[in-house]
Amino acid sequence: MIRFFTLHPTAANLFMLLLLAIGLVSLPQIKRETFPEIKAYSVEIKVPYPGATPKDVEQGICLTLEDALDGISFIEEKVCQARQNVGLMTVKMLEHGNFIKFIDDINSAVDSISDFPLEIEPITINEVGRTQNVISIALTADIPRTELKKLAEEIKQRLLRDEQISLIDIQGFSDRQLLIEVSNANLRRYGLSLQSLANIISQQNIDLPVGSIATDYSEMQLRFNDERRTPEALAQLFILSGEHGNDVLLGDIATISDSFELLEQKINFNGKAAAILKVNKNTADDSLRVLAAVEKQVKLEQAKLPKGIDLILTQDATSIIKDRISLLATNAWQGLILVFAVLWLFFSGRYAFWVVMGLPVTFMASFYFLGLFGISINLFSMVALLLALGILMDDAIVIAESIGSQIKKGLSPSKAAITGTKLVAKGVISSFLTTLCIFTGLIFLQGDLGQILKIIPMVLIIVITISLIEAFIILPNHLYHSLAHAAKQKQSKFRQAFEQKFEHFRQHVYLLVQKLIRFRYAFLGAVIALFFVSISMLASGILKFSAFPALEGDIIQTRLLMPAGTPLKQTEIVVEHLLAALDKTASTLQKDEDDKLLQAVTVSYSENMDAYETGPHLATITIDLLTSQERNTLLQTFSDLWRENSNSNRTLMTKVQNITFKEPSNGPRGQAIEIRLSGDNLTELSAASFDLQTWLAGYAGVNNVFDDLRPGKPEYEITLKEGALQTGLTASIIASQLRTGFQGMKILTTNLALESLEVTVKLAQESRDEYRDFDTFPIIHPVTHIAIPLSSVANINQTRGYARISRVDNQRTVTIYGDINTDINNTKVVLADIQTHWLAQFKQQYPQLRYSFEGEIKNAGTTQLSMMRAFVVGLFGVFILLSFQFKSYFEPFVVLVAIPLALIGAIFGHLLMGLQFTMPSMMGFVSLAGIVVNDSILLVEFVKKRVAQGLNVHDAAAKASYDRFRAVLLTSITTIAGMTPLLFESSLQAQILIPLVTSIVFGISMSTLLVLFVIPCLYAVLEDFGLAKAQQEISADKSSD
Repeated sequence: MIRFFTLHPTAANLFMLLLLAIGLVSLPQIKRETFPEIKAYSVEIKVPYPGATPKDVEQGICLTLEDALDGISFIEEKVCQARQNVGLMTVKMLEHGNFIKFIDDINSAVDSISDFPLEIEPITINEVGRTQNVISIALTADIPRTELKKLAEEIKQRLLRDEQISLIDIQGFSDRQLLIEVSNANLRRYGLSLQSLANIISQQNIDLPVGSIATDYSEMQLRFNDERRTPEALAQLFILSGEHGNDVLLGDIATISDSFELLEQKINFNGKAAAILKVNKNTADDSLRVLAAVEKQVKLEQAKLPKGIDLILTQDATSIIKDRISLLATNAWQGLILVFAVLWLFFSGRYAFWVVMGLPVTFMASFYFLGLFGISINLFSMVALLLALGILMDDAIVIAESIGSQIKKGLSPSKAAITGTKLVAKGVISSFLTTLCIFTGLIFLQGDLGQILKIIPMVLIIVITISLIEAFIILPNHLYHSLAHAAKQKQSKFRQAFEQKFEHFRQHVYLLVQKLIRFRYAFLGAVIALFFVSISMLASGILKFSAFPALEGDIIQTRLLMPAGTPLKQTEIVVEHLLAALDKTASTLQKDEDDKLLQAVTVSYSENMDAYETGPHLATITIDLLTSQERNTLLQTFSDLWRENSNSNRTLMTKVQNITFKEPSNGPRGQAIEIRLSGDNLTELSAASFDLQTWLAGYAGVNNVFDDLRPGKPEYEITLKEGALQTGLTASIIASQLRTGFQGMKILTTNLALESLEVTVKLAQESRDEYRDFDTFPIIHPVTHIAIPLSSVANINQTRGYARISRVDNQRTVTIYGDINTDINNTKVVLADIQTHWLAQFKQQYPQLRYSFEGEIKNAGTTQLSMMRAFVVGLFGVFILLSFQFKSYFEPFVVLVAIPLALIGAIFGHLLMGLQFTMPSMMGFVSLAGIVVNDSILLVEFVKKRVAQGLNVHDAAAKASYDRFRAVLLTSITTIAGMTPLLFESSLQAQILIPLVTSIVFGISMSTLLVLFVIPCLYAVLEDFGLAKAQQEISADKSSD
């Protein structure tokens, strides 16, 4: 086949055109996103329980769900959050389970539950992580909030007509309702309970199909429709007859308003009341196409809107993809130019061009297979392609250099192309298989980090496979024509001078190798010592380990948590102070920027992702900054200064229970500090949590420390007084009237245009804004209709529970969270210190409690373990292949020694660059294992060839190093050249990639340097012990002769 494609005038070019064509066709179809899809393998069960406390929810919802789900297979973890008014169960499946069957089993289990409390509302069961945020649209207008919501709904419907936009969620509003409020005075005056009033209204407010009537000529549908959907229409409902026989209408005894259920659920954008239209996408959608469609439609909608109504794009989670793709594309072409420049030094321009031309051909063909296997264009697939810039050159350079050496022996261009390719074919294929062994295992990485990192080996396997095909089928043909063309031209003086200098340098290296072979034991001892020194750097913590580099985004949030029960007005005062501190922060840092640093500010009340609850005591301030590609200010710098400025008013800030300054998402690494304590006693858990939070606050760089077990709202607990039953009032009657008065009673839910509308009866605000209103609340006797004060028939005691109760795997827990400034401290160091100095005290003081480390350290541990397992299996596969190829059990170890040599370079590279060792660093090193052995394989092959030619092993080892010096140096320099632009990239976007690139560049540099010296010395040592297979083969051949 090599001969056919080399000599055929068109076959190689036609095959090249085919590869380019399928890539060009496939490229537009591949979706683009920031990260590869992370499958949560989780199901969320939401059970609304209006009016219930967290303790009620724990007893009625969590325990019931836990019993029902206990028998389901492949459950990794069950987490139930008992909150005010709702129970939320998240069930996570083990990665090797069948997720479709898992969801079916959960649905069946929940459907079979018959002992939920009667007051619960419809249950929803959803898969977690099915959608991803793209961008948000802020709609601002100086109009009533009900009109603002209506306008937002209309715009939403028009946006959804675009086929690229499929999911929009309107935020900033609770359920719209027609609220009927009745005062205590009117309830007493008419002897009317709110329940009775609700029944009267519901009996008159009806919209109901009642059948049909048919005649000989037609059929008519019948509907009774007397549903009132406006305050004015409801006000005309007849309620009862007055003392003088007059009609008492609803409007006479009640105030009816068109509003929203929870007034605290509101959003301000840049100081104006706003509706936020949050645009999401399904996992199959392309983020940039969705973004482009949104930008286009917003421009069209803005043109239709009157002056004073604005649509503004904010919280852009997608443009960062364009920045990163642009960053990598820029580094790719810079790397390509450097690779070509390196090759041009060693080959002619035409010769180098065809070697480099294999890159775009391979990349284009790879896009077809990326689309075929559902791999998107994302940060890590692009990194893999960038990494391939250098790796792909290995096969092509080995073949090109081999063909070039055949030309120097006097062969014709055609024979040189065929012979040179066949000469190294065995070694190239062996190198490919060993690389495949390492990368194949990495495809099965586990954990969230593993789902992201395994994209790199998947892409590399595709790329190196296509590259191998290109190197054997297309490249020899092009090199044959280049050599034929070069034979007619005279070599330039520059090239002659360069070749002489390079040959002189190679001779010096050859002499050095011969010297080192003589002192091989001392040299190998020094290399082993260097290896252990480098390992000690990592083990001792001199080189710190972190799960994942910090991702530099464009959004910062301040999440405010006031004590439960804090009214909205008090929360707004603190928010105003934080906004003033924000303005001061932005003004201070603006001097370092060319454009406006602070782009937009969104204030969302009743929202805090850390609190896992809602209410007027919560708020989140989200700020959009200048994109990281354009700004000079780090997010950490901004948030630290904002925190410092916020603490200027210590009196006000002492009222705050917790406040965090952070990015909206932790990314794939998880929470930096997440320590879970579990036990049965909430008091003990709370005390232990407080102790741990106090301990954590003592570490430098640790901030945003909080837990999820906090005091809830103050509660009034009501019990019947003795003798109350004799009055004819039961606990059920009293509880129902109280619930209707203070919780409200929904009479019906209907639709008004594009919105759902609830009609709710509730006690008037002026009758429930003081504690004495509760004591004097009129309980209406069901028979006599006499109003009896609540305090006359019930005992009222004040208590306080918890705002939220968490249960993990059927046990109560408290989780302590925290963030770490990685410039100051490190997660692994902090947690190690906690294990050393705090845990003994914890176990002694709280013997009934248990602990576990979650978040970043657990995620990294899961992926790290699977990576090491894959690495060991891959190495074993490499050993089997090499043992079979070399017919020896010892010679494969000579090849594999290149791997620890690469680790030396990776570790010292991180120290030199001032970086922490991260999971991407580790991925870079493991990837190196499949690369650096390639040079060693060819080196050992050449040792065998030289021994076969009659040299002794010592001389053969030195000569092999001389023979392969050019190819080894070229493959390494091209890989380094391809990655160098990214290594020195100063953009904030590149910080996540630099650790991976550092491992590869410095690892290859050290490995190349030492392989040329270490492999010959090791082979000589094998010969010392009679284990050199090449020598044995020669001896066997002579004896057979």
